[in-house]
Amino acid sequence: MPRFAANLAYLFTEYPALERFAAAAAEGFPAVELQFPYDQAPSAVKAELARHRLTMLGINTPPGNVHAGEFGLAAVPGREQDFGALFRQALEYITAVGGRQIHVLAGRVPPEQRPAAERVFIANLQRAADLAAERAIALLIEPINPRDRPDYFLTRAEHAAAIIGEVGRPNVRIQFDFYHAQIVGGDLSHRFEAAFPHVGHVQVAAVPSRHEPDEGEVNYPAIFAMLDRVGYAGFVAAEYRPRGGTAAGLGWARPYGIISPAT
Repeated sequence: MPRFAANLAYLFTEYPALERFAAAAAEGFPAVELQFPYDQAPSAVKAELARHRLTMLGINTPPGNVHAGEFGLAAVPGREQDFGALFRQALEYITAVGGRQIHVLAGRVPPEQRPAAERVFIANLQRAADLAAERAIALLIEPINPRDRPDYFLTRAEHAAAIIGEVGRPNVRIQFDFYHAQIVGGDLSHRFEAAFPHVGHVQVAAVPSRHEPDEGEVNYPAIFAMLDRVGYAGFVAAEYRPRGGTAAGLGWARPYGIISPAT
């Protein structure tokens, strides 16, 4: 049976940021992940994790200048120093809160810069992976669909696997989000099994709505059974926008053990 985690940038947003940990634990989630928690003191986050006995998974590298449309810098030519500073910020934060993963945002790259971007991405990941390995932190790279993030450098799991092969560091893995993968190519079970040797984390949401994974065009019970069959032992993060209140939409998760301890 898959183990599920709550992405607190999407779930329980009806609560202030630091109250979401309690809400996730109250609904039976054993683990959480964040996205951009940098406006919260690491000590406060760590205290909430300990108070509610939650496993902390990962965070994203800071996006850069969001007002300029930036969404990561790891593959952006000419921004290597800026990426290094953002990555060090993420590494210090995840270490302070006791997490285990950093999703390294590749960034937006126009088509004419893509050959150079590939070289930059590989070199940046190699340097970052060596720093992360000293603290037993894994790096994740996530293919993101271009409908939601136009010009994002990494869009396909097959490309991510090739990048990981070039990087040559065992702590660099794929964050396989079935929502993005369905939009870019479909054929989910076959493509996941092909990528599985490189997969370090999994996320889910309905397609096309990005609501709870109990609607739309992806048969998630079949996907969850496939994850068991291939031996995926990591967490599956619920990274979706609830249709209404978060708790009211968790019916899909109850058969998989996400049940309030008070129930």
